[in-house]
Amino acid sequence: MSLHPFKKPKSSDFSDAYILPSGWHRKYHFRIIVCIVFFIVSFSSVLARVVYVTSIHPVKPAPSWLAAVLPKPKFSSPLPDRAPILDANGKILAVSLPDAELYADPKQIKNAQSVTKKLKNILPDLNDHITEELLSQKNRSFVYIDRALSPLQEMAVNRLGVPGLYFQPYWQRHYPNGSVASHILGGVTPGQNGIAGVEESFNKQLLEKPGKPLRLSIDLRVQDILQRELSRAMKNYDARGACGIVENMSGQIVAMVSLPTYNANNFHDASSDALVNRCISGDYEPGSVMKLMTLASALQSGLVHVWDKFNTTHPLFVGGFAVTDYEPTHHWLAMPAILAYSSNIGASRIATILGPKIQRAWLRKMGFFNRSPIQLPGAQYGLWHDRDNWRLLTTMSVSFGNGIAMPPIILVNAIVADLNGGILFKPTLLASQPGAPPRQGIRVMRPSVSVDMRKMMRDVVLSGTGVYANIPGYLVGGKTGTSQVVGANGRYNTSLNNASFVAAFPINRPRYVVYALVIHPKPTKKMQKFSFGFTTGGYVAAPAVGRVISRIGPMLGIRPLTGAKLKQVNAEWQFPLAPTPPPSAVALGPGNPLPPGANQFAYDLAHIKIPKHPDRIAQLTALKKASLAIYGQSYPPLSGKT
Repeated sequence: MSLHPFKKPKSSDFSDAYILPSGWHRKYHFRIIVCIVFFIVSFSSVLARVVYVTSIHPVKPAPSWLAAVLPKPKFSSPLPDRAPILDANGKILAVSLPDAELYADPKQIKNAQSVTKKLKNILPDLNDHITEELLSQKNRSFVYIDRALSPLQEMAVNRLGVPGLYFQPYWQRHYPNGSVASHILGGVTPGQNGIAGVEESFNKQLLEKPGKPLRLSIDLRVQDILQRELSRAMKNYDARGACGIVENMSGQIVAMVSLPTYNANNFHDASSDALVNRCISGDYEPGSVMKLMTLASALQSGLVHVWDKFNTTHPLFVGGFAVTDYEPTHHWLAMPAILAYSSNIGASRIATILGPKIQRAWLRKMGFFNRSPIQLPGAQYGLWHDRDNWRLLTTMSVSFGNGIAMPPIILVNAIVADLNGGILFKPTLLASQPGAPPRQGIRVMRPSVSVDMRKMMRDVVLSGTGVYANIPGYLVGGKTGTSQVVGANGRYNTSLNNASFVAAFPINRPRYVVYALVIHPKPTKKMQKFSFGFTTGGYVAAPAVGRVISRIGPMLGIRPLTGAKLKQVNAEWQFPLAPTPPPSAVALGPGNPLPPGANQFAYDLAHIKIPKHPDRIAQLTALKKASLAIYGQSYPPLSGKT
């Protein structure tokens, strides 16, 4: 059998071709169809998979692969040159925003006069004479025209298309709240360095950590309310100035206001008087607010108790000076009545029992002889007599707030310790860090002394000189102060005084101290029907503090008490003005005016012969108790419930 697949064609047919065998087309047709079907199925499968992984269920690339192939940006937005300053709730107090500086190359300016005129239309504050002179200096290639253009001004200058005018980025410090908290914030130089307030105190931190805000303990809402109410009191009494402080029980400053004030955005245009922070640098005699220190030190010493009575029947005459009461009572008063009626005579009697050594030790411990450690530049020392000149009259006058002066921050911080259970903290403007332990202070008195002081301060508001600060439901306790002003000749000016009031609320569980000082208030026709021409702390400052408490209480989460609960707490936190002594106590009073261990000054004042053998043990024990200072004490934070 021949296996030849082809037959040789005839020469008459295709000379160079071969003839296919029969049935070949059926055989290859089948193979072609199989291949076509195979390719259709394969491509359909691939297409279905592509649709599935791209549209129906896309497959995400691995993070490591993305990190390897994604482009990395080479540039990022520059951080501001100073960190922002925030209040306790995160509200912006100070922030740096990008502005533009306009400068020129005078060599490229063809017509200095024409360019100056165009710029003046855009920049109305531009000094055209100086600008034209700068643009005419052809020997210079760089002169500043304006260091802080707004975005709109920058666009307008750019549209001029003047060759030789250029911009460079510039960070400008902005204070969105204007005059609110201006004395706390301070200001910066054109080079953006702090020159006052916390801008100066924390200048290094603000510059080195521009991305980390500085959070203060200031509550912007409370700050604004305090400033408004102090401004109202100033206007009502045509006063020269004012200052106010709100401090919590751990020494954190919630608000601090000094008037007159200034817009922090215009720091360099403010007057010298407006730049003074009267809360930290003014030396003011505290007046009768100082009695809070006198009574607290007496109770802490153990020589005097709240039920003891003192002879306030007549004025006291020492060295040609007379100590009198504004409203004489002409009978013996116990401690609560001395505070409620603000008896200078009673405070003098108590202070002379303690003597100058205990009095000075107490004031030194409470911070009166040092500058306040508050984080603000310009904090000043107070004014006081030196130890050798601290005699009988000094001891008496200091007891009711004359003969000693200090910035209000020192006084307020000491009063906080009177009320928070006896812990003296360093005042601070910084907010607590999340998760930070409680602030540490110094125990300076027994908790029971603090309780007694709070009860007596409640009496002042309910039935004493501070009735105009009594806000229903808020359980306010306080103390008025009216002090004369020392004139240029070194003597008291009888026609001028300063009016002050300090309050704590709620007094049963205090959370805040509010202090107001109105400087040189005057009788005005507007307030005649209310104050009857008086400019005392009870008429001028107490109402302002009351209004502040009524407004800030709700926003700080303090609910006013009402009904049976209010009556119950009032009964618990009110002393009778003449407390009954315990059965075993030997109370001071007529026939027993002085306790064992009383200082010689008390005997001199009472015209009683000093014992031949005074009780030195009692004196040393009292000094030791009054000098108490235990470090590492903290005040537990309180909830919003009362």
